[in-house]
Amino acid sequence: MSFAFVFPGQGSQSVGMLAALAQSDPVVRATFDEASAVLGYDLWNLIQEGPKERLDSTECTQPAMLAAGVATWRLWHNRGGGEPVIVSGHSLGEFTAFVCAGAIDFGAAIDLVRFRGQVMQEAVPLGTGAMAAILGLEDAEVEQACREAAGAQVVEAANFNSPGQVVIAGQTEAVQRAIEAAKARGAKKAIALPVSVPSHSSLMRGAGQRLGERLASVEIRAPRIQCLSPVDVAAHHEPAQIRAHLSQQLSRPVQWWATVRAIAKAGVEQMIECGPGKVLTALNRRIEKRPGLEFMALEDPASVDAALAATQAAGQGVAHV
Repeated sequence: MSFAFVFPGQGSQSVGMLAALAQSDPVVRATFDEASAVLGYDLWNLIQEGPKERLDSTECTQPAMLAAGVATWRLWHNRGGGEPVIVSGHSLGEFTAFVCAGAIDFGAAIDLVRFRGQVMQEAVPLGTGAMAAILGLEDAEVEQACREAAGAQVVEAANFNSPGQVVIAGQTEAVQRAIEAAKARGAKKAIALPVSVPSHSSLMRGAGQRLGERLASVEIRAPRIQCLSPVDVAAHHEPAQIRAHLSQQLSRPVQWWATVRAIAKAGVEQMIECGPGKVLTALNRRIEKRPGLEFMALEDPASVDAALAATQAAGQGVAHV
């Protein structure tokens, strides 16, 4: 038996997150203290007290979500949890996966994702970028709606989250035109998202290049656990390859449903979301219906207990994707 861990990205943060887990194990606060020493401000106080607007700013959200995933990972191991055979993460969550797999030191990663958030915000002036969720259309239909709506601007499919759920990103006016084009094609819903950074679109290429320059000075090792990327649905092992990949993934779409299906095909018994909330768990259940595959989220002490019980017989088997 074996299991996989998946790590959430931006959008799963909330004021008050991880409070119950912090009461159950001091490693949670210790992890945030470690991050705060790198950042120069009290990250734990921010996620517990807010303000929400600051927590939701990209340059704060990214270190907060990375620290939350690593803190939950450490708590899992403190409780006697085993090692997953595959790890993956949605967007920013891929950085968390590489940290937990031993490829990047936690402190270095905190500084790196803070920089990632800064260059993302600087790449597109505030108010000129947007994202929207398109529900109820085939992927190809969404992509065609984007092509029709783009004109001289940019709007592209950014996250293939699940069959029938695609997030688009680009310049604000083009995204609005794509929303109307998707509705005309029969989309059940087309919802503008409360973000101003068009992640995983070509507008992020400049930010990716700047991130690549910073990555050149970050020590990266071969991961000890297979890390499956949601961008190309492939495992990355060589440090140079990981550097290039992490600089490019910012401007490439997230292929989440294909990634989940690849993990399921590897034969794991549980797919466990490691971090606050259960956004990925809800998506994963819609994506994959393989009999015998459980979906779980480590969001509070009770859910940790349940996942530990479910995986107590899981070994260190080899999975192939």
